[in-house]
Amino acid sequence: MPLQEPESMDDCVYFTKRVIDGNTIKAWVYKGKCPKCAKALMGKPVDEKTGKVKIRAKDYVCPSCGYTVAKEQYEETLFCEIKYKCPTCKAEGETSVPFKRKKVSRFDEEKQKRVSVDAIRFECGSCGAKIDITKKMK
Repeated sequence: MPLQEPESMDDCVYFTKRVIDGNTIKAWVYKGKCPKCAKALMGKPVDEKTGKVKIRAKDYVCPSCGYTVAKEQYEETLFCEIKYKCPTCKAEGETSVPFKRKKVSRFDEEKQKRVSVDAIRFECGSCGAKIDITKKMK
């Protein structure tokens, strides 16, 4: 079954579109339903004064019943859906992996040494090459 791309960023917890060695990778994570009432999608809390979402909040809240769950605990239950073109074999594919970032060692050209970064790692469906979607660094 082909993956359904999100129509709005309001449906997603995470979305990225990257170009790695001239090959595009799109990854997104849909919001999950509330585990308590299963009526609404969980989301970050909203500031009462401004009406804007608190993007740095450490928890997710159900807008209908008010159920709160920690960010780490909630994000472990979600899946990252990925459409990619493999940088190694140039094959296009789709996959779904658990939304867990792992520490990956990479060589940093600026510092000229190996550094550890957070990344979502998945394998190419045709050649088995490991592909990383690293967290954007400042």
